[in-house]
Amino acid sequence: MRAAPLLTTMALAAAVLTACSSAPVSPSASTGTSVPGTSSPTAAPATGPLRVERVAEGLDHPWDVAWARDRMLVTQRDGTLSTVADGQVRPVTADLGDVYARGEGGLMGIAAFPDGSGRFVTCQTHAEGGRPVDIRVVSWQLSADGASATRTKDPLVGGLPINPSGRHSGCRPTFGPDGALWIGTGDTARATIPQDRTALGGKVLRVDPETGGPAPGNPFASSGSAAERLISGYGHRNVQAVAFQPGTGTGWTVEHGSDVDDEVNVVIPGRNYGWDPARGGETPGGYDESVPMTDLDRYPDAVPAAWSSGDPTIAPSGGDFVSGPAWGDLDGVFAVGVQKDEKLLFMRPGTGPDAQRIVSVSTPREFDGEFGRIRGVRSGPDGALYLTTDNGNDDVVLRVTRG
Repeated sequence: MRAAPLLTTMALAAAVLTACSSAPVSPSASTGTSVPGTSSPTAAPATGPLRVERVAEGLDHPWDVAWARDRMLVTQRDGTLSTVADGQVRPVTADLGDVYARGEGGLMGIAAFPDGSGRFVTCQTHAEGGRPVDIRVVSWQLSADGASATRTKDPLVGGLPINPSGRHSGCRPTFGPDGALWIGTGDTARATIPQDRTALGGKVLRVDPETGGPAPGNPFASSGSAAERLISGYGHRNVQAVAFQPGTGTGWTVEHGSDVDDEVNVVIPGRNYGWDPARGGETPGGYDESVPMTDLDRYPDAVPAAWSSGDPTIAPSGGDFVSGPAWGDLDGVFAVGVQKDEKLLFMRPGTGPDAQRIVSVSTPREFDGEFGRIRGVRSGPDGALYLTTDNGNDDVVLRVTRG
C-alpha cells in the first residue's frame, strides 16, 4: 500500500468545491413510499458549500474508520488494518489471518473505546481452516506507537451467523452515550433469522464492551437464551449503521432494503422492525424478498420506518450525525452514505411529534456522484465528517467540513 500524503495548501484549495446549494434528492430517494406512522419528507432548504479533502488514498474497499491514540484507524475488507497519521497510511501489524473476505464479508466495522486507552473493537467474518465459521466482534489493544495491535478478547461477541457467500454480513459497532457497545447485524439471507430472538443476525445488539455480555437494562435480560439477552431490536434485514443523535441520545439505524424500501429507523428497545422473509414460518426454507421491509399486516406492532427510499432502493450504508456551530444550518443532520446511487444524503430529523421521523432529505452537490460509492460515515474527534469510498479502484478517505 502506498503512502497517501495530506493535501498541500494548493491542492487543498483546488479540492474545495464551491457549489452554493445542495440539490434535493430525486423523488424516489427523498420521499419514497409512505408507511403508516410516517409521512414523506420534503426537500431540504439550500445549504452552503462543503470543503472536501482526501486524507488517504490507494485503499482497497475501506469499510470504516475510528480514532485511537490520536490516530485514525481504517479497516479494509480484505483484512488489512492501517493507521492514517501525519499524512501517511501505515499498515498495522495484527493477527488478521482468520478473516474470511468474500462478497459483503471481511474486516468490516470498527469502533474505539471512548476512554482513550487505545482499545478498539472490530467486526469481522471468521474462518477456521479456510471454512467460514461465524461473524464476530473482537477486542484489540493498539500499541503506543500505533504500529501493532493485539487481540484482548476473541471473541468479545461470537456466533453471529455467516453466509459462505458473505451476503448480508452487517456489521458495524458503535459506542453509545450510555457506555454500551451497539452492533448492527445482517440476517445473512436466512429466512427465519430476523424474527428468531435466539439468533444474533438481523438484529441491533446492545453489549457490555468489557465482557461481551448483555449491557445493563437490555429488554430481554431475563431470557434463558444468551443470544436474546444481547438483543435490543429484531426483525432487521441488513443493518449498516447505528448512530446517536447529539442532544437527545436517540439511536438511529441505516438498513438495506430488498428491491424497495431501504430504511432509516429509530432505536426503540425490545421492538420488532417487521422484516420476515419466512412469512411467519410459511416459507422457512426459502428467502422471500417480496415481503415488506416493515410488515405491518403480519406484525401490527412493528416499528414503522422513520424514512424509506421507496422504489428503487439506493443502498444507504454508513451514517453519523454532524454537530457543532461550525456546521451552520447543517448542525444536527444525519449524514448517510449511499452506494448504488453514489451520494451523500443529509437527513433532518424532526422535533416534537415528528422526533422519530426524517422530515427533509438533501444531497450536497459535492457528493452527487462525484466520489462514487460511499461506504463509511463517521464524525471525527475534530468535528469533521469522514467518509470512505467503496469503488475497489484506488479508494480514499475523505474529510468533510463546512466551506
